[in-house]
Amino acid sequence: MSRLPDPSPVFESFWRFAAERHAMYQRRLAGLPAPWTDDPVLGEYRFTNAFRASDRVSQYLIRDVIYAGDADDDVAEVVFRVVLFRLFNKIDTWELLAGEVGPPSLGSFDPVAADRVLARARSEGRRIYSSAYIIPPRPGWPAPKHAGHLQLAVDLVEDGLTERIESTADLRDLFGVLHCVPGLGDFLAYQLAIDLCYSPVVDHDEDEFVVAGPGALDGLSKVFPGMNLRRAAEVIRALTEDQDRWFEHFGLAFSGLFGRRLHLIDVQNLFCEISKYARVAHPEVAGVAGRTRIKQTFRPLGALPEPFFPPKWGLPTNTIAPALEAV
Repeated sequence: MSRLPDPSPVFESFWRFAAERHAMYQRRLAGLPAPWTDDPVLGEYRFTNAFRASDRVSQYLIRDVIYAGDADDDVAEVVFRVVLFRLFNKIDTWELLAGEVGPPSLGSFDPVAADRVLARARSEGRRIYSSAYIIPPRPGWPAPKHAGHLQLAVDLVEDGLTERIESTADLRDLFGVLHCVPGLGDFLAYQLAIDLCYSPVVDHDEDEFVVAGPGALDGLSKVFPGMNLRRAAEVIRALTEDQDRWFEHFGLAFSGLFGRRLHLIDVQNLFCEISKYARVAHPEVAGVAGRTRIKQTFRPLGALPEPFFPPKWGLPTNTIAPALEAV
């Protein structure tokens, strides 16, 4: 690519954030006591992990949705479960359905019974959707929104989505298939494509293609003020390819996820997180979103479970090392 746009001081913070947020994850995995960082912003506010696949919701998706029992033996079953999970993007909702109507399974799933369960949860004031990003209603489907999504997961598989996914040649092709689903915009279709790449259904290269979501675009506008955001994918790719150089440039140790490098999806996510981090660390740097505060504080939910990643990655997770010192 042509040279990077001119950076702001947030550029250095981007790399320091990536290294320290991952170091926090490693310290917690190693069983070290809190605090896991001396960065006051990281210590006070909630941020996702540097690697998308290591974050809490993705870990649940991989372990308990995709590879639960023998679910991964049936391609249509995997597609159904991944779509249903991501349409709500909330662990509590999946577990509520599993507890009330049985573990969601294509052969036995009853959208009407599931609708009753979620309607009751909503009437009790419980959130059934994640606040991480907006899931739009199913087009042409009457309220409530969740009823349309429950039926959509079934309809898509019955209408041949599994076969269309299996026939895709690469990640961009897979994104195109998912983008044709009514109601799935660019960002959600891309997130769902990455989810499916974790599964045995497809084995596409995650570094072939990236879609920058609204949060990432805001982060890019803070790291590179004045850049043409149509260059988002190009800049994300450049930083992904040159990550070793930049970590070294800023004197940062970064061993990756059990040796796995940051991929395009991870760098896209990091731009979303630096958008939030900069609201406190660099309040003088305005982004395109205009937000000024971080809503969620950091509240650890207990010890981290043993990590589980797609077996096809071959990550040596038995090497959780006491390699990092406590803060």
